[in-house]
Amino acid sequence: MGIVWTIVVGFVVGVIAKLLHPGKEGMGFIATVLLGIGGSVVAGLVGQMLGWYQAGEGAGFVASVVVAIVLLVIYGRLRDKDMQ
Repeated sequence: MGIVWTIVVGFVVGVIAKLLHPGKEGMGFIATVLLGIGGSVVAGLVGQMLGWYQAGEGAGFVASVVVAIVLLVIYGRLRDKDMQ
């Protein structure tokens, strides 16, 4: 059940990040889930290592969305560079 929960939370984080970040990235369902999972993993590792929050706290979800937006910006910049 842990993997299913990770995918669901990753999807929610990815969708929220895409809604908050303007622009059209052309990402599908799987890319959105991977974006959210990546944001959650990075935010979880960094936030817990620095002692900002513990697993399961609401701050971790907010941090996951913020990191997912950062990953989305990086993805958009790399994609634009490839288009040129």
